[in-house]
Amino acid sequence: MARPVFIVDGSRTPFLKARSGPGPFTPVDLAVQCGRPLLARQPFSPDDFDQVILGCVNVIADEMNPARVAALRLGMGEDMVAFTVQINCGSGMQSIDTAYRYIREGHADMVLAGGTEALSHAPLVWPNSGVRWFAGLATAKGVAAKLAAAFKLRPRYLKPIIGLERGLTDPITDLNMGQTAEVVGHLFGITRAQSDAYAAESHRRLTHAQAEGFLKGEVETAFSRDGKFFDHDDGVRPDSTAETLAKLRPVFERPWGQVTAGNSSQITDGASWVILASDAAVAKHKLTPKAVIVDSHWAALDPGIMGLGPVMSATPLLQRNDLTVKDVETWELNEAFATQVLGCLAAWNDDKFCRDILGLDGAAGEIDRDKLNVDGGAISLGHPVGTSGNRIVLHLVNAMKRLGTRRGVATECIGGGLGGAMLIEAV
Repeated sequence: MARPVFIVDGSRTPFLKARSGPGPFTPVDLAVQCGRPLLARQPFSPDDFDQVILGCVNVIADEMNPARVAALRLGMGEDMVAFTVQINCGSGMQSIDTAYRYIREGHADMVLAGGTEALSHAPLVWPNSGVRWFAGLATAKGVAAKLAAAFKLRPRYLKPIIGLERGLTDPITDLNMGQTAEVVGHLFGITRAQSDAYAAESHRRLTHAQAEGFLKGEVETAFSRDGKFFDHDDGVRPDSTAETLAKLRPVFERPWGQVTAGNSSQITDGASWVILASDAAVAKHKLTPKAVIVDSHWAALDPGIMGLGPVMSATPLLQRNDLTVKDVETWELNEAFATQVLGCLAAWNDDKFCRDILGLDGAAGEIDRDKLNVDGGAISLGHPVGTSGNRIVLHLVNAMKRLGTRRGVATECIGGGLGGAMLIEAV
């Protein structure tokens, strides 16, 4: 029989907005920064885990298989099995889901599952024409041949391509993620004013959460090698209002688009971990679980409307557990774009969409905004791609505990036309 899987603890770094050039931490640095205090406060040894699973999308060349590198730097022992997973924006949640299934089926008792991403370290890459020129120069034999190859150099061969920009462009539709949000907004009639109002509220909620100390115990201070410390998500703009955001120009579809830098998630560096344990591990180490994972679901859809991934994944998850959207007391829906979040809410409340696409008898219902992203989201704190799915699960658990709610869903859209959702219950 399937065993219960508990979320015991977790922590994350502050999310640091990418600015000019590489930030102070690589992906593994970030994972270690929040992993050390998390492991240090546990009543068991770091080598008591069965395995380490880490989501990461932009793996840098010096840190191949960052899960293994992080595990070794965290003192988890040479015998620790550690592997990295990648499903774009869902990578951090995929690490939890993979660990959940290992434990549920009896193949492990305790797993450290996380996500990390340093988008500021995303590489610049050579155009293919430049690569071919370098290859020709390298393979030329003799001085004359090398000189001839060298003289073929053209300035355009050396013009770098921004790797992050290509990574955020779907290779099938050739739409970048912002353009897919525009499509979703158009389908459901989301206005610019609605998107800006949502974005301003995200900043207000995160500002309030920071001021009230709601993130204490979740966000660990990170220390860089030059002695600087980082103790909060630094992308939040407390002075953001719908009126100030309305002054920004559309980024992806000018001049009439709805998506701007102000109502989109921020390009950010950050890491997050959660500890998952079986009932046997809980008893052995005298742990106090925070929540239990009830179920999870992954879905796929047209990449051009990838923003509807939460609707396509969370709906069958709820159906399988005989629940409706009204039965969920706390929601974490990753804020890739305000327009995309509002499009999901509109889809659930649209009778025709729910009948024709979801196979329901009618509209799924309206999600109470007071139950959704109660402490802000990626618009105000950032979206380190491989991390966000892990963070929303971790924060959902902590928010449920603070609010005294029993049931929650963490869900997200995923580049490439995917969606993920996880059903959590308090214990």
